[in-house]
Amino acid sequence: MVIARVRSLIDHPFMPAAFFFSGVTVDSVTLTRIDSLLDDLVLIGYLTLVGVLIVLTFRAERMAAQQEAAGSERAGLAGRLRPYYPMAIHFFLGSLFSAQSIFYLRSASWSTTALFLIVLVALLLANEFLLERVYSLRVLAGLYALVCFSFMTFFIPVVTGLMNTAVFLVGAGVSAGIAVGLVHLVHRGTEGWSHRDVWRHGAPAVLVVTVLVGFYFLNWIPPVPLSMKRGGIYHQVTKEEGLYRLTFEAGAWYQVWKRSDNPFHGEGPAYCFTAVYAPVRLHGTIYHRWQYRQPDGAFAQTDRIGMTISGGREGGYRGYTGKQKLAPGDWRVDVETADGRIIGRIGFQVEPQEGGPPELDSVTD
Repeated sequence: MVIARVRSLIDHPFMPAAFFFSGVTVDSVTLTRIDSLLDDLVLIGYLTLVGVLIVLTFRAERMAAQQEAAGSERAGLAGRLRPYYPMAIHFFLGSLFSAQSIFYLRSASWSTTALFLIVLVALLLANEFLLERVYSLRVLAGLYALVCFSFMTFFIPVVTGLMNTAVFLVGAGVSAGIAVGLVHLVHRGTEGWSHRDVWRHGAPAVLVVTVLVGFYFLNWIPPVPLSMKRGGIYHQVTKEEGLYRLTFEAGAWYQVWKRSDNPFHGEGPAYCFTAVYAPVRLHGTIYHRWQYRQPDGAFAQTDRIGMTISGGREGGYRGYTGKQKLAPGDWRVDVETADGRIIGRIGFQVEPQEGGPPELDSVTD
């Protein structure tokens, strides 16, 4: 009686949505930092379980087909559990997509990485509401390659303390290899299998990784595990006893939210202050690229100033750069990695100073 009720509940139409929101809820509760050992172990556990379930699902289907052809109705434990494997795959894939969406959104600049983030979130939704209709080994191999790729992109830099193109390509190769290896495990030992079957079903995984490598060289992938916590333009930045005092033009009485200069009045000097989060082991150089909008609408670089960062501080590694003279108009500062991937962008307008010196206010960080 109890088993029958459980089966009836699982088969209910609202269950895909329930699995979707349960996976997102679990991530919201359990995941904290991208370099947290516990968080990374949770994601590795999800990846392992999804891989095992994919292998069990399709091997159980093949065994069931062979038994049916032989006229046998006996089914082992794996065969009896086969109807529930897709639900578990939905849950763990949903958890992986939601966790990775959270991490990537923290490190994203929508101006350059919107397409990748839209794809990631769209697959998060499609996994829960459409995957059952297009359920196949090719589709799952491609999705598995994507979640492996998204994980390796930030996990390898966290472990090694290195973040460059070579490290990225190693992660991409490992992701494709794991996905194709998974397909090999599905086919291995089954009647009539061949390496051609493995490559035929594993090709979508290789294609997904190849496309994502292209995204990387187009700067469409967020520079995880880096993320910009705060940033703004100021009249003055000073450091006092480990704290930065950020001075800006005071706003009107109703602008209680004002914490930086936008617009910036006067010719300068102006200072760009940022706090960029990086994992504990990661050390490197980031750049402030100051740009001015030209009459034709395009932004032209005026300065690119580097800062060495050290990871580990929860609120981000703090630093600033300055520019002595700014022409009136639209400006922006891109905070980027050494290879030009944008961590964050601060846009502001420069206007002529009217009247006497402005009233200043300050905050500390």
